[in-house]
Amino acid sequence: MANFSAEQKIFITRLYLEGEHSYMDLQKIFEVSYQMIQGWVRLYQIQGADGFKKSYTSYSTEFKMDVLNYMNETGISSFDAAARFNISSPALIRTWRINVNAMD
Repeated sequence: MANFSAEQKIFITRLYLEGEHSYMDLQKIFEVSYQMIQGWVRLYQIQGADGFKKSYTSYSTEFKMDVLNYMNETGISSFDAAARFNISSPALIRTWRINVNAMD
């Protein structure tokens, strides 16, 4: 899968939000999974274009646990949690969960 710039992600997101293209259409056009596009749309809806700015953040253990606890309490997905808490990748949250479960 290709890496997309923030501008490209915003462009693809707006194409979806304008209602002219479905997730599947965009998946075929841009050769990116529809799940990834869904994540971009959620991020854009919650944070706007600022959500696509790169952030290289080191997250504290307390923050990680707060995110995981919030997810457990509300039932939101890792995609939604990443968008809500401005975390660079839903996969990172899934890694946190795996690590916590391994400690049990």
